[in-house]
Order: sequence, then C-alpha cells, then structure tokens
Amino acid sequence: MLPDEFPYVAVTVQTTGIHPSTGRMLTLDAVTFNEAGEIGEDFHSVFSTGSDAGPRHNHGLEPSDFAQAPRFSRHLKTLDRLVDKRTIVLHDAPLAWGFIVAEARRAMNAAARANRSRAKRNGRRRQRVGHIPRPETIVDTLASARLQGVIPLDIRPGAVARLIGLEAADPVASVERASRPEEETSRAETLLVKELYFALCGNGAMATMATEDLVPDRFGLQRTAVRVDAENNTLEVENPGPYTVGGGLKEGMEIVVSDDIAADPDVIIAGAVDNGLNYAEKLTRQTSLVVSDAKARGVELRGKAMHADRKGIPVLSAEEFHSAVARLG
Repeated sequence: MLPDEFPYVAVTVQTTGIHPSTGRMLTLDAVTFNEAGEIGEDFHSVFSTGSDAGPRHNHGLEPSDFAQAPRFSRHLKTLDRLVDKRTIVLHDAPLAWGFIVAEARRAMNAAARANRSRAKRNGRRRQRVGHIPRPETIVDTLASARLQGVIPLDIRPGAVARLIGLEAADPVASVERASRPEEETSRAETLLVKELYFALCGNGAMATMATEDLVPDRFGLQRTAVRVDAENNTLEVENPGPYTVGGGLKEGMEIVVSDDIAADPDVIIAGAVDNGLNYAEKLTRQTSLVVSDAKARGVELRGKAMHADRKGIPVLSAEEFHSAVARLG
C-alpha cells in the first residue's frame, strides 16, 4: 500500500540493551496507518543476532526462537518499503531509531564485505540488502509528552499512556503478561504508540525531527547534531564552578540537561553554547548546574536531577535557566 494512503508507520523494537553501539535488536513490530487510525500493512519479526539475547523475561522469547530467526538483513528491504516516505512514530526515538540505523548499517557493511569477497572470486552476483530507512519525518511520543509537560517516572508507553488519560494495561511485569506470546505483546505496544500519537497530537506541540539532522552519539543513540556537537566541542575556558543565584551564569560553566523538561532540549543547549557555556550529557564533579523541571513541578526526582540534588549541584527549571541566560545579555 502506498505511503499516500497510509502516511504513518508506528514501530516498536526490543533490544539487548540501551546502547545501539554495543547492543542488538531482537524484535521489530510495525503497522502503517492513516489519519483515521485505520491500519494498512503490518510487520513483525524476531531477529537472530548470533549473540546472547538475555533472559526470557526481558523479551518473552525462547532460545529456539532466535535460533530459527532470520538476520535483520533479510528484512531490511521490507522495512525500507514500510518506512520510506512515511512519518515514523517512535517512543523514545534516540534509542529506537538508533537501533534501526545501527542494524541497517551492520547489514549494509556485511553485504559490502561479501560483495568485495565475491568480486575476488570472479565477480559473482552482488548482494543488495537495502538501505537505512528514509522516513519523511520522525515523531517521538515520549519526547512529545515531556514537551507538553508530562514528566513520567516510568517511560514505557503503557505508563505514559496512563498518565495522559488513555486506557492501557499496566506495564509492570506480571505472570499474565509473561504468558502472552511475544508477537501479541509487541503488537499491543505498537498499537498503543499509535494511540499515544493521536492523543498527544490533540494536546499540544509534538517533538518531531528530520533524519538529516540526526547523528549518532558515542553510544549510538540518534541525537540531533546540535546536541552531539555541543558535547564534543568543549570550550577551552576554565570552569568557574557551581552556579549560584547571586553570581549567575559565567562563561565556562558546564550544564547538563535532564530529560524531564517541558521544553525543547536543543533550544536550551544551543542557548547555553551561544553564551559561552559548556554542555555535557553526563553528570560529573565538573557540573555547574542541571536543567530539570521535576522539582519545579513537584515530581519525584529521578536520573540526573536526583543525582544533582544529592550532590548539592544546583537544579534550575527550564524557565529559570532561560531567565539566567537572559541576564547574561
């Protein structure tokens, strides 16, 4: 079915870890749909990675399922057909898109090596596995929820859906959930991501990105070039230390941006870099302040904001940070 008829595709993946550079994709589930929510095509596959897939409770599959499964390269052309020229809807796009890109590159590199080997053996037929999928745009439902002021402690689709008022099964592990076939569980999550998309579209701004603006960070997560460049291009200015309300922001201070902000992280990061501040993904003893909306919204601190609070590192909301930047001018 043509992208014009069903211009969206929701995709969910299961992986061996959270870093595409070192982890592998275990399953991928996808459905194409239109503005009315009607389903066009669907796809589901388990992939053989040639490595340990981890315990069954993480993915719901047996070792024999992976032993009989195809490599990702077998289905890359199918994935290209489903994703190319469509809007792809993902939950936690840096991770999900990161794994899709990483697996596509592995498949293409393996095919290139095989083709070089064939060329040495009298030029046998070249292997063509496909390309990195080319969606029109990427929509991230998790980032969209955060942009709209929803700060989830549990970031799984089911938990986020319940936070915004959708009916969804409790994502917490249970005997009943573990007994369901993996394909059924994965498809239910993909359809839930589709419903999240429609619900969030009706609530406010959506977090969208173009593939040409994305690059892998050091873990293989697909981030914006603005974010990756900001971390890699550290200013050669001595860090004056922690931020204080009285002292304000100073050139060379190092900021960390938490995920739990109701703002576009790139705007905050670009504003920091443009005003002589350094950006880092990881909290260290050099961190001058952390930008997080959790404390301002009365939400339980987690992740970077929690560690900053415990270490006595100042935590500013996105609004407070913008105000502090404005005072620099």
